[in-house]
Amino acid sequence: MTPTHDPARPLRSDGEATRERLLRSALQLFARQGFAKTSTRELAEAAGANIAAIRYHFGDKAGLYRATFVEPLGDGTADVGRVADTSLDLPGAIRAFYGHFLEPLRRGDEARLCMKLHFRELLEPSGLLCGGIAQSIRPLHDALLQVLCRHLELAEPDEEARRLAIGLAGLGVHLHVGRDVIDELEPQLNAAPDAIDRWVDTLSRFGLSMIEAERRRRAAGHDPLPDLGAAAPPADPFVESRT
Repeated sequence: MTPTHDPARPLRSDGEATRERLLRSALQLFARQGFAKTSTRELAEAAGANIAAIRYHFGDKAGLYRATFVEPLGDGTADVGRVADTSLDLPGAIRAFYGHFLEPLRRGDEARLCMKLHFRELLEPSGLLCGGIAQSIRPLHDALLQVLCRHLELAEPDEEARRLAIGLAGLGVHLHVGRDVIDELEPQLNAAPDAIDRWVDTLSRFGLSMIEAERRRRAAGHDPLPDLGAAAPPADPFVESRT
């Protein structure tokens, strides 16, 4: 297999170029086959390197797998602070949130391979997923909670604020995990050059509507959900037709 090359990311020379080729080839192989079914020989051949290069740059196959899991898209923690920046108004903060969330999608096939690799980690866990959550997902989640607390005037996030944060993130998650479905249902939505920017705009509008609905619910003093147990059962149309 010939590793793909992104013209926007030129290969570096000498040892760094070999390391990069190993990472790119490993991402394709690990995403397609998983860790156990991918041999070091395959990894080296796909990258046009030798097995000794894996040992030199990563220690062993497990070290290459760890690097493949966390390095291609980066952890992005340097940009998370922008989401919780207190100088931003709510629309600005929510736009920063979705901008950060969807940024990896600009990397095209590389982002899709990373998502497939993460799915494989769910089926064949090595423990890396938990570390990835702590390193890259939780900081963004916590930053969003800070934004919600400011807007909803909460000293600390309560359960409903935490549910709201998960719901807001879910809008972005679907674009990551459901890309193949979206492309089948509405292929034009991801085909435009500015598709990611338009998704950021759309999800920001949706997110602001969700937050405003929660603010109004709290202002009205409503419970999160009606007491469904107290509702009268629906009438049986067959019984009514016989009376």
